[in-house]
Amino acid sequence: MRPRVVAVTVVCASLLLLGAAPGAGDHPPLPARMAGTGGGTQLITAVAPEAGATAGTLTWWDLRDGRWTPAGSTPARFGANGLVEGASRRQGTNTTPTGLYGLPFAFGVRAAPRGTSYPYRPVRQDSWWCQDNASRAYNRWTEPRPADCRATESERLVAYRTQYAHALVIGFNYDKPVRGRGAGIFLHVNGRGATAGCVSAPVEAIRRMLAWVRPQQRPHIAIGTAAGPTAITRY
Repeated sequence: MRPRVVAVTVVCASLLLLGAAPGAGDHPPLPARMAGTGGGTQLITAVAPEAGATAGTLTWWDLRDGRWTPAGSTPARFGANGLVEGASRRQGTNTTPTGLYGLPFAFGVRAAPRGTSYPYRPVRQDSWWCQDNASRAYNRWTEPRPADCRATESERLVAYRTQYAHALVIGFNYDKPVRGRGAGIFLHVNGRGATAGCVSAPVEAIRRMLAWVRPQQRPHIAIGTAAGPTAITRY
């Protein structure tokens, strides 16, 4: 999803501890309160205080001895128009889709951080992400851009050197793409403001996550709000 430049006030991570940090007292950690975590032993949670928010908290977790333990946490940014249920999202709305998703692969303009074991594709001059609903390559990485995928409806990845210095593909609308639902939803490095639908975080946090995430542990990302119809615990 093409990054935007929108001013945003970053929510202090401590404001979202109740939804994203390990429980205190009798409260279990957030992943233990979710409907599902994807069946793996690594999970990233991206929590916003409400659906209209453009900032929140990103936490990454390991399942150890049957208990979810946080491995790190950082402020996160969301779409300029907040978050919306992934199953009903529409392309071009600048909203971040809520739900539980796989992480197909990572990519970046810069080389993979030391310790990265996740599949990582280098961004080249002819690397594109097709967002053209009329193309057979809809919601796919292409090299080069195919003739049926218009440049005006796609992202030339190298053009976003800051945001796509490092990124993880979020598997929203990926396995069986639905035209018009949205394409190019990533976990990427912060730009100067809210996103066009992706989740973003500071560059050092993204680098730490890339060194942490392991394909054999089947990591997923859950995106949602602290409460309400798009509460992260629903997914």
